[in-house]
Amino acid sequence: MLLQKTNIQNKLHQARLKGSKLEESRLNEVYRILNDLDNELERIEQNIANGKATPRNSFNIDLLDTSRIYHIDEIKHVCINYRLRFLDSKYFKGIIPTEAVSKIKSLEREHNLEIKGFKIIAPSKLFKLEDKDDPLLFAPIGNGYHYLIHQWGNDLHPLRKLLMWPFKSIINLAVLVLLMSYGVTSMVPEGLFSKSNSSAEFWIIYFFMFKCIASVVIFYGFALGKNFNHAIWNSKYFNC
Repeated sequence: MLLQKTNIQNKLHQARLKGSKLEESRLNEVYRILNDLDNELERIEQNIANGKATPRNSFNIDLLDTSRIYHIDEIKHVCINYRLRFLDSKYFKGIIPTEAVSKIKSLEREHNLEIKGFKIIAPSKLFKLEDKDDPLLFAPIGNGYHYLIHQWGNDLHPLRKLLMWPFKSIINLAVLVLLMSYGVTSMVPEGLFSKSNSSAEFWIIYFFMFKCIASVVIFYGFALGKNFNHAIWNSKYFNC
């Protein structure tokens, strides 16, 4: 039996056919992986945007970074001091960065679970419109503990705690009004209302200034539906 001669052109054609089939198989695999990834990222985004509150996620505690675990009392303390809110992520109107979604995906894969019940710490405005302050994304662990997943945006203004101090309680606000009244009274020129300067005149003007400033503060508070920090830190309502 005579052996047929090898036709190099035919071999090249066969190699091209095999290569095209292999390439098509690889492309199909890549498309499948990308499609699964898109579906997974979309699921995470939906859990953040529409997720309902859940008491806990079954994390593997041994795999968590303990420095990122916070109790609800610690969260409340910070929110009250800086006039922030701690609400379900579905009320958040800002943009969740891709880094946060990637971290959630990584956590889910590492702990083999689907994370739900996301919470966010942010200024009140961020739960109505976009801003540039620093939100923090949490997931509940259970028993009042929450795990910090991601922080983004800019840090808060260094004087925010001081600026929000009057809104911590009615006593703080009253102290501020008293101090403001004293400052304004001190700026009133001597002898403006009487030729003789006396302590009685000063305190009468002071009382008048106090009533004026207190009236403005009370009107502002009632007109805009404002409330003190301890009443709004976990409230989902706008007028509070």
